[in-house]
Amino acid sequence: MELGNISKPTYGPGPEAPGSSAPGLATMAHGFLRLVQPNPLPIELINFGQPQSKFSQEDITKLLRYELGFLVCAAIGILLIILVPLVGCCFCCCRC
Repeated sequence: MELGNISKPTYGPGPEAPGSSAPGLATMAHGFLRLVQPNPLPIELINFGQPQSKFSQEDITKLLRYELGFLVCAAIGILLIILVPLVGCCFCCCRC
């Protein structure tokens, strides 16, 4: 591992996204993430190095709006985890 000149470092361009062997899948994943979480992170609610203050109703609303897509996905996932085995059990037991 080469450290280079530590006292006078040279900076290059920032990191680039690696080339993907499956650009269609990467595009689909980014599209899903933009669909699930279109709202930006409310940075003003994050207090680094400061004592935590009480959250107001407006702050909680902003946080829930930010996480709304993930909450919907989690609810659909839990519903499927419950319904798929239940429907499968009904088909196996009843054979209707």
